[in-house]
Amino acid sequence: MILQSVRQNALALALFALITALVLSSVNNLTADRIANAERLVAQKALLEIVPPDRHDNDLLMDTRPIPEQFWPLLGLDESADIYIARSNGIPIAAIIPSISRDGYSGDIAMIVGVNVDGSIAGARVVDHRETPGLGDKIELRKSQWILDFDGRSLKNTATSAWAVKKNGGEFDQFTGATITPRAVINQLVSTLNYFEQDKSRLLNLDQPPLTQSQK
Repeated sequence: MILQSVRQNALALALFALITALVLSSVNNLTADRIANAERLVAQKALLEIVPPDRHDNDLLMDTRPIPEQFWPLLGLDESADIYIARSNGIPIAAIIPSISRDGYSGDIAMIVGVNVDGSIAGARVVDHRETPGLGDKIELRKSQWILDFDGRSLKNTATSAWAVKKNGGEFDQFTGATITPRAVINQLVSTLNYFEQDKSRLLNLDQPPLTQSQK
């Protein structure tokens, strides 16, 4: 009787452990899916601020091109990253490029920069930084409109000397008490535009179809 009771208890414990494991696994999968979907929505929102839905008809998150390692230094990267291609009726209209300035006052300044096919800036957003609150954080759109001053600018329509803060003879405002931060952003935007000019034939190759997930 004792042995039978022990076996029954052991069986019950094993069954309980199995059910618990299945429940935890289901909850974990559900949570992981929700987290992944939330991250996707956040990423998509940032991209759509630069190239709004009325300009393209493809899924930006699915239409990407990897950045060749030779260009990582220009973009401030130290690891692989993807560029998002915006298309209308299958034709590329812009590329959204990740770019990091290593020259911020308090550290790296990470951005995404949209560049139209003509080489002009479709939009730029700072997505991560550690600049001083109330001073350098004016590079964020939610803190000031400063970052919007670059929309439509290109290496062709803006002289090289103009890509600087006004204090240094350029055309862009600096922040009171914080010149290093805007200077770092401006310099990195120029580097990003230079990268685009060097790699645009690959990025915007009309005969090259978008990569599928299996090709990435």
